[in-house]
Amino acid sequence: MKTYSIDKIRNVALLGHSSCGKTTLTESLLFKTKVTNRMGKVEDGNTVSDFDKEEKDRQVSIGTSIIPIEYENTKINFLDTPGYFDFVGEVHGALRVASGAVIVVDASSGIEVGTEKVWKYAEQRNMPRIIVLNKMDKENVKFDNLLEQLRERFGKKVVPFALPIGKGESHDGYMDILEGQSYINSEPVETYPDTAEKAEKLKAILMEAVAETDEEMLDKFFSGEEFTDEEINTGLRKAVLAGELVPVVLAAATKGLGADLLMKMVVEYLPSAEDLCEVKGMNDGVEVTRKVEPSEPLSALVFKTIVDPFVGKITLFKVMSGTLKKDMDIYNAANRETERVGNIFFMRGKEQLEATEVPAGDIGATSKLLHFTTGDTISVKNNPIIFDKIDFPKPCYFMAVNAKTKDNEEKVGVGLHKLNEEDPTFTIERNVETKEQVIGGQGNIQLDVIASKLKNNFKVEVTLSPPKVAYRETIRGKSDVQGKHKKQSGGAGQYGDVHIRFEPTDKEFEFTEEIFGGSVPRNFIPAVEKGLRECLDKGVLAGCKVVGIKATLYDGSYHDVDSNEMAFKIAASLAFKKGMTEAKPILLEPIAKVEINVPDEYMGDIMGDMNKRRGRILGMEQQEDGNQLVMAEAPMAEMYTYAIELKSMTQAKGSFTMEFLRYDEMPVNMAEKVISDYKAKNDN
Repeated sequence: MKTYSIDKIRNVALLGHSSCGKTTLTESLLFKTKVTNRMGKVEDGNTVSDFDKEEKDRQVSIGTSIIPIEYENTKINFLDTPGYFDFVGEVHGALRVASGAVIVVDASSGIEVGTEKVWKYAEQRNMPRIIVLNKMDKENVKFDNLLEQLRERFGKKVVPFALPIGKGESHDGYMDILEGQSYINSEPVETYPDTAEKAEKLKAILMEAVAETDEEMLDKFFSGEEFTDEEINTGLRKAVLAGELVPVVLAAATKGLGADLLMKMVVEYLPSAEDLCEVKGMNDGVEVTRKVEPSEPLSALVFKTIVDPFVGKITLFKVMSGTLKKDMDIYNAANRETERVGNIFFMRGKEQLEATEVPAGDIGATSKLLHFTTGDTISVKNNPIIFDKIDFPKPCYFMAVNAKTKDNEEKVGVGLHKLNEEDPTFTIERNVETKEQVIGGQGNIQLDVIASKLKNNFKVEVTLSPPKVAYRETIRGKSDVQGKHKKQSGGAGQYGDVHIRFEPTDKEFEFTEEIFGGSVPRNFIPAVEKGLRECLDKGVLAGCKVVGIKATLYDGSYHDVDSNEMAFKIAASLAFKKGMTEAKPILLEPIAKVEINVPDEYMGDIMGDMNKRRGRILGMEQQEDGNQLVMAEAPMAEMYTYAIELKSMTQAKGSFTMEFLRYDEMPVNMAEKVISDYKAKNDN
């Protein structure tokens, strides 16, 4: 593939609800530009974009794939993103390097939750966008109704640039409103009178948009003068780039219809790499600005990593400034590592298209980089720069992961960390209290995919189960107990005797001593403290970590010959168990701070559900987009599956974040169940 100048490069994110036809649209584009000689199908598992085994098996996109298209001496890098919400991190990565967006809408389903979400992402970034109404060949598609819904939901700036010809199965073309020309199967045909009449009205809206881009244009418009073609194109492009106009075009991807118009619209109206002008980063705490020019010092952002068990690690990047060349030394200013780039290439699905250089504005890839992960900045040592990391959503769904066989536990850890390089949106944490490895992501499908990849790529089978809750134990009362260890039978004897007071404290653990007259020799006091500390890992109620306890050693006795450190450690542990039991022990449970973002109409359901989870609503805040942000606290034990239930309650329109806040006393009836479960398990 040849090298393109920055004005001839478009980086476009393909966004939309799951199954709206994004991947099929890329097949249509590849076929239309003669890259492929037949269109693949998602159901057949032979598309260029969905090449991963998991994607073929599940028939949904899981990762973003790059589909470069060459059209009219312009290179369009389409970033085909997953529509399934569990893989929203891939969308964030694509949006970080795209300058424009194509939002694909299933015309037979209308505006779906995913449509609204990706529109919101584009609005937040003020990203120029085009809407494609796909599946226009489906039955019961009512174009006028759908257009009205789009304009109601997203504003009057949504304006059609094409009108459909034919309905349902007989949909076989469109009329280009600006050209005033109709096309059937990409061939020009005569326009129907009623279509022409409708087109005239819509063209008037477009001319108003042109007029509003410039004072001179406005004067011309009001004086009734006609705009030239150049003025129309320039004005409309300005309006689209400013986010004041969102063109709507039509497609029936399975038939290959609409591909020409879409490519033409992307080239004419979406921003080129040149339009980006400059990028900002940091160097040693100082802001640095780079022009998006091949002649500038090199800087690039790693936005995706692919870990292939056969090919190895592939790093995908967008060059922000300068030119990345083969055999070049590159620098990671974040970890101060330098390494040499080997081969560089462009990706088209899984296919690697050889390249000698990747200039500013373009997207490329390289393999076997050791010191760069997703979100890192590539630069050169004598001119370093660091760009902002990709803002990935925080995990909200957690499962414990265990190898099916004990001897595979190490392989699970290695596999997870390699997969985490590929997908940084999931977290891995070893909970020292519950002795479990817990992974967190956006939902159950994402974690299922991780488990499948461990099996297929790393040959290790795992089970996913709800994580154990890290309960804790403490005391509410005081106790004064004796712990005595005496062993005289056979060989050397052992003797240790301690008197300890136990009481609550704000600190995790406090140990003090008030020994007078040498009742416990000074050299044995550290052994008493050590014996107590070793008991903190396992409380008397449910074997949980003990916190908030103060122990005061105030008396005891010893034997000149039989006393030693071990004897006093054992005596202390006996005192601990007895002292805890007598000091009104209770269970504590972890409480999470929860923030839930939901549309108004679901507020009643959310509040009722939160009460069932023993949660407390602390307040609400109206958001700019009309949603409500509900602030609450809830026990973590009740929140592990909340991601799935919230989707169900809100038709996937709600989202939430959760983080640990503190430990609170557990209700007696709940605590009794945890304690009885623990005892039953240990009795067996």
